[in-house]
Amino acid sequence: MVKTLQAKNLSLYDLEKKFNLTLAEDEQFFTEWREDLPTITDSQKQALDRIKANYLNLNRRRPMLEDMVKMVVLSPLLDLADFYSRDFDIQTEAEVEIFLEDEDEIIKGYIDVLTLKDDLWILVIESKRTQVDVMSALSQLLFYMLNNPNPVKETFGLMTNGREFVFIKLTQQETPKYAYSKAFDIQTRENELYSVLSILKRLGSRVSR
Repeated sequence: MVKTLQAKNLSLYDLEKKFNLTLAEDEQFFTEWREDLPTITDSQKQALDRIKANYLNLNRRRPMLEDMVKMVVLSPLLDLADFYSRDFDIQTEAEVEIFLEDEDEIIKGYIDVLTLKDDLWILVIESKRTQVDVMSALSQLLFYMLNNPNPVKETFGLMTNGREFVFIKLTQQETPKYAYSKAFDIQTRENELYSVLSILKRLGSRVSR
């Protein structure tokens, strides 16, 4: 009898065992989050300051749930990064399913936000509510990224709980490998959303040019 597992219940150990996934030790494996980043304009900085102010205002009233995180923080960020342009396609709640024949298992889940260029996955995003540790989404997001229909291409991901943002890179040539960026915190004195937007634009430019 085939057993069905939910992606949200997977651990990193599960991914290592089932998909031979490993953490890349080489610092040069994932440089896209810190090198050759585009400059953010003054008008974009003003928009990012407004996103931060909106977040701080709403979150001090009550912890923001996942849908509120998407509406207040994530959606305007993707707009500023031009992911709503005609160069890209956006899917929400995209279903993902893998059948592991050796283990007679099906693993299923739904990607919060998927941005694509033709059939190439540009960015897979998993968002959580503000009270949840952003790194708790790591194994779930990596599973989604392993489903890229173009495994010869690099896949990038973003985890956020509205307050923190962490980028991920995954390659699947030979042994699947991944690495992640530092956590960018919206509540620091300097607005780290500037860096988040710059990275998003950098990743988008890799395929739109």
